[in-house]
Amino acid sequence: MSSQNKIKAILLDVDGTLLSFKTHQMPQSTIDSIRQAHAAGIKVIIATGRAFSDLKELEAIPYDAVAALNGSECLLRDGTIVSQKLIPEEDFKKALALSKQYDFVVALEKNEGILVNRITQEIIDFMRLVAHPNPPVVDIEKEFAKGGCCQMCFYFDDATEKIVMEQLPNLVAMRWHPIFADINVAGVNKAVAVESFAKYYGFDISETMAFGDGGNDIPMLKAAGIGVAMGNAFDSAKAAADYVTDTVDDDGIRNALLHFGII
Repeated sequence: MSSQNKIKAILLDVDGTLLSFKTHQMPQSTIDSIRQAHAAGIKVIIATGRAFSDLKELEAIPYDAVAALNGSECLLRDGTIVSQKLIPEEDFKKALALSKQYDFVVALEKNEGILVNRITQEIIDFMRLVAHPNPPVVDIEKEFAKGGCCQMCFYFDDATEKIVMEQLPNLVAMRWHPIFADINVAGVNKAVAVESFAKYYGFDISETMAFGDGGNDIPMLKAAGIGVAMGNAFDSAKAAADYVTDTVDDDGIRNALLHFGII
């Protein structure tokens, strides 16, 4: 099957897609195949829940743009903003009050780093999983007031999520790990990033291919011309995809690009 002539851009999630949770690195097959696709003129766009500044592990691959913070901040690699959706102060204050009522940790995700209002063992365990240092504990009200924030993280379970998010109708929760959910302005997701970059670069959404593994990747997998779920993906992500490839550790990205004739 050859799709090379119609695919103009590849969107790639980071954790569990480009980066292995086992090695915290990209397989060499992933690096080589992305370089090959990019050399053929295909745009490479990173689509992640991470901040724009938190992509040091990806230095080995060429990429043109980043849909950071689940699509709430879309930028070119040089930092030029394509689109941005900031969390309103009123919603932030309401969320902070709910965090005290229901006893969950709130984090701000900014280009300066992840900032939390307290540390728990769950946070320590998660940071170890992604090979990141524990985030600093700060006065997040003061930090929010310093400047715009596109994404928060709430460290709560599914049951608490349902109760809390019903009281925050202007915000949306997206989960790619059981212990927390990314929180963005309602209507923002990685599918918005597909649309933003398609408009910016002048190609059709049908000419895009997206790779992901988590719940926050589902809108992107559905929106892209070809949605590819990793072999290690959530079952819900696999169900949303057009194709399920191998795991990140078993050359999943390369094998899918070969399957569709991209490389």
